[in-house]
Amino acid sequence: MKPVNVTDETFAEEVYNSNKPVLVDFWAKWCRPCLMMAPVLEEFAEEYADKMKVAKLDVDENPVIASKYRIMSIPTMGVFVNGKMVDKVIGFMPKEHLVEKLSKYLK
Repeated sequence: MKPVNVTDETFAEEVYNSNKPVLVDFWAKWCRPCLMMAPVLEEFAEEYADKMKVAKLDVDENPVIASKYRIMSIPTMGVFVNGKMVDKVIGFMPKEHLVEKLSKYLK
């Protein structure tokens, strides 16, 4: 399963209403670390599809949600459980570190 692209308009449906935790990647096309993170997130999304949904939100095209969660640096990955942001991971990291950081949500 690939990451789902979300927008200001689809965020509630895809993230708030998800029946499993959602990792939202706040990113932009011009951001090099974001582009480096993309294949890591694709691999993560495939491997953990049964435990966590992965969504991507372009902060330039969707300023409402990015502003609501005060996303100041990218990439920032927000963890949403039952419609609430419960954790945040900032910056590039290898998949092993991401899995370790998110392990409590992957049960």
